[in-house]
Amino acid sequence: MVGLKVKQLSPSEYHPYYEPYIHMVGESDLSQCLTSGIDEMVHLVNGIDQEHMDYAYDTDKWTIGEVLVHLIDTERIFQYRALRFARGDKTPLASFDQNRYVMASKANKKGKEVILKDFLVVRQATISLYEMFDTDELRQIGIASDAEMSVRALGFLICGHQKHHLRILRERYL
Repeated sequence: MVGLKVKQLSPSEYHPYYEPYIHMVGESDLSQCLTSGIDEMVHLVNGIDQEHMDYAYDTDKWTIGEVLVHLIDTERIFQYRALRFARGDKTPLASFDQNRYVMASKANKKGKEVILKDFLVVRQATISLYEMFDTDELRQIGIASDAEMSVRALGFLICGHQKHHLRILRERYL
């Protein structure tokens, strides 16, 4: 995982829909990106007042708390996919309805400390999982949401997805 860069991925390792997320990582290697994501999240969340966690910039948009829980839920799903694919499981995995997950999450009833703690646990689990993968496992391909995806592309997708949503939080919420 250390030294693995986005430029090493082939476009065949992920659906074109995910390209903007994956390329948000830039020149960081996967290990750096997963680790620096911790500091980015802690810094952002610590700068938000608890009273502001249920703020949404429009009536049909998620609240800050919902965006943060969405990041955690999605990372868990991507971890699961990565584990399945790394182990050679070729069973196609269904997509998930992110809006249903957010609505069922009860994010607005959770404190920011609880959400941040959960993120930290999930991110540490992601780092641990990816540290266990060897080169062959990182190159494994599976199918999720009717598209092929490699284990290593999923790692970059986790990072890019976080960067995407933190940028939106900074630009539209804070």
